[in-house]
Amino acid sequence: MNHLLSPSILTADFANLQRDIDMLNQSEGDWIHVDVMDGVFVPNISFGFAVIKAIKKYAQKPLDVHLMIVDPDRYLEEFKSAGADGITVHYEACMHLNRTVNKIKELGCRAGVAINPHTPVAVLDDIIEDLDMVLIMSVNPGFGAQKFIPNTYKKIADLKKLSATRNPDVYIEIDGGVDESNAAKLISTGANVLVAGNAVFSAADPKNAISRLKHIS
Repeated sequence: MNHLLSPSILTADFANLQRDIDMLNQSEGDWIHVDVMDGVFVPNISFGFAVIKAIKKYAQKPLDVHLMIVDPDRYLEEFKSAGADGITVHYEACMHLNRTVNKIKELGCRAGVAINPHTPVAVLDDIIEDLDMVLIMSVNPGFGAQKFIPNTYKKIADLKKLSATRNPDVYIEIDGGVDESNAAKLISTGANVLVAGNAVFSAADPKNAISRLKHIS
């Protein structure tokens, strides 16, 4: 399959968020990546329900909501109600991961599980068949514009082996430090969804930056 691009609004201009959402609507991006951070699971705070609802009001593309929060089960219905089309939770934040994944699916959302850079792919062995997506963090979560961690390539390869016969259609999403210097290798190694924030919104022409990342191979 051709890879998907999920531009992250974490590095958008919050004072002109509707403008940036309109740009994403007109771009070749496939999803809109929304990072939710609580200041506990990660050392930063970002969007709440009101902002996501405002984004959904103008977004013409699916909202790819990434929960970097403790005990995400408490809020799954609210994120769905706010406009999430896909919900990704962290392996490290879920006490009963299978229950959480099933709940996300019951809500009608794409169910994803994220793993931090220090977490091996092997922890997903018992749940890989139930997942719509695995998000591999290629930076330590919490802030935009961080340096890409090269061990990510090995983790993609490990995940491809794990999913090859048991869930070959699972999305493999990479989040953190993705740009034109590593996108082609990420795709060739097996990633099929790229999250790009700083590479898009720090560019002189964000729409063109999205197009270049979309067509890279």
